[in-house]
Amino acid sequence: MRRVPAKIADVTYLAQGARVALRHIGLQDFEELSVLSEASAELLAKWMPGAPIVTYEDFEGYLARFDGPLHEGFLICRHDTGAIVGRVNLNNIVRGTHQSATIGYSAYASTTGHGYMTEGLGLLVRHAFGEMDLHRLEANIQPSNTASLRLIERVGFRREGYSPDFQFIDGAWRDHERWAITVEMTR
Repeated sequence: MRRVPAKIADVTYLAQGARVALRHIGLQDFEELSVLSEASAELLAKWMPGAPIVTYEDFEGYLARFDGPLHEGFLICRHDTGAIVGRVNLNNIVRGTHQSATIGYSAYASTTGHGYMTEGLGLLVRHAFGEMDLHRLEANIQPSNTASLRLIERVGFRREGYSPDFQFIDGAWRDHERWAITVEMTR
């Protein structure tokens, strides 16, 4: 089933920056995301866990995880055109005395190198610490993913540690660096 992307006027942005905006992901995004993901398959394979989402049914399953309280899914879009430039998830959301989450994100081959993800992740941090009332965000990144390490550092995260054999990606258990930011670090 083909989905028509939402018109820019119909989109509700959660936060806006100079060039990009943050919004929730939805079924209407399947076609655009599948084109971006296919064109970026080689780039993403070595960094992203799990099989790529290639069918509409896979995408529905992916979106279903955001129905509960433990995950939130977002897109980073150019607010002048509405074009998707990145994707970011808040995972393992813990409330109570922790108020924390882990983040996962991906840029696409055609959108890297423009600063969109730096601006977009900054908006995500602001939204998470503001509207969502979280206190801490954590990112786990493979040490060889230098572009992602530079990105997360630009957004204000600090390196906290090293986790050997942390996540199964591309056929092997991969080491990761653990980075985090707290609301106090943004003041």
